[in-house]
Amino acid sequence: MENKIVKRIKNEFQNTPDLVTKNIRLSLLDTVTVLYLETVSSSDKVNDYILKNLSSFSSFKNTKAVDIASILPSPNTKEIKNIDEVEYFITNGFTIIVHKNTILAVETRADINRGIPTPATEAAPNGPKDAFTENYQINLGLIKKRLKSSKLKTDEFTIGRKTLTKVGLLYFQDITDEDTIRLVTEKLNKIDIDGVLDSSSIGQLITEEDKTHFPTYQVTERPDFVARALLEGKIVLVVDTTPFAIILPAFFIDFINPGMDNYHKSKNINFLKIVRFACFFLSMTVPAIYIALVNYNQETIPTNLLVSFSIQRDGVPFPSIVEVLIMLFVCEMLRESDLRFPNTYGSAISILGALVLGDAAVSAGIVSPITIIIIALTFMASLIFTEIEVSNALRNLRFIFLFAAAFYGILGLVFATFYFLIRINKMHSFGKPYFYPLVPFDKTYFFKTALKAPLRKDKHRSSILSQKNQTKQGGNI
Repeated sequence: MENKIVKRIKNEFQNTPDLVTKNIRLSLLDTVTVLYLETVSSSDKVNDYILKNLSSFSSFKNTKAVDIASILPSPNTKEIKNIDEVEYFITNGFTIIVHKNTILAVETRADINRGIPTPATEAAPNGPKDAFTENYQINLGLIKKRLKSSKLKTDEFTIGRKTLTKVGLLYFQDITDEDTIRLVTEKLNKIDIDGVLDSSSIGQLITEEDKTHFPTYQVTERPDFVARALLEGKIVLVVDTTPFAIILPAFFIDFINPGMDNYHKSKNINFLKIVRFACFFLSMTVPAIYIALVNYNQETIPTNLLVSFSIQRDGVPFPSIVEVLIMLFVCEMLRESDLRFPNTYGSAISILGALVLGDAAVSAGIVSPITIIIIALTFMASLIFTEIEVSNALRNLRFIFLFAAAFYGILGLVFATFYFLIRINKMHSFGKPYFYPLVPFDKTYFFKTALKAPLRKDKHRSSILSQKNQTKQGGNI
């Protein structure tokens, strides 16, 4: 018959596949149970400190807790008087030993910082410096090192007929919306494919917005971003053999304002958030606005500036739309070369290419100086967004806006803007409106994403992400 204490611990840690339970018989009628989380505890320490010693101890009779504690070589062994404390110890890397009505906690914490890289694409000057690796267990450990709660559940799936890739679905049982959990679970169960080699493949297979320009899930290499998303009520997918986790659902506004903003004071970061919104629309529309004004609406340009444009374009054999397309094409080539080249050479080649080609193009009379300025401004604005899928979406929309302005001027620009707003307003991310918290408007989520309220005022979760438990912070701080 299973011990009541063991049964309660197992019940608390349901849907926790990294919970290891071992029963060791000390005598014919005497059994001790060992429990630990293999993601945050060292299996070697558990074996050396506990299992070997308990196995050799099995010949004794009338065993007492003090006898067990005395033979364990661990430097930190504690007796737990309150069963509610078990959650704290086991999530901090301790191994729990249950003998009759006695609970011992033995420190067997794993050194999961060893071999952990620093973030390569999501730098946060004031944030933690650890990043995910290709090891599934280590990645779970990096998350659970931050979130020490039995309410953090992990549903595991094996996907891929040939690769048998392990995928973990993480969520808080008492926070995350059950409909979202059910929807993602159904989508994962429907995947029937030979192999899954990376997290992006999982994201593409479960996403419902195949025709949209923008991604409907976030990809991150930072455990702290994942922990923060889980606390907000989101779901995280951890895929074996890949150093990137998936956060979902993801909203449009999540890609404009990255997670590293949380490490700065609200008064200092809100101006930068406004700058990012401006850069987003500038990177889409600056070439289109230039074409619309020069070709169709010249009366809106000040006379002196219009004369300057005309002088600069004197001798250029191509119409302005062709100039812009040539430079956009050149900049896209430079961007691709920057991505493909090793980090040591990529930036240098891009800068050198931009300077040499730009100067040569102006000197040869192929493009005008104002076109160089317009394209440079466009790409400087787009460099703020490091998410590759967002950059690709901006590029596609840039060409849509450009051709709309080339054919219909300002009117075409207005139509393209309406197309963008209507299209993005109709999108959903795993059942949730993509344009949230703007449509529908949610003050709580708006002031933690579009703008940053002081941390002491961030007391509630979004009603869309969590209907069970919306309180994050109590008291009158």
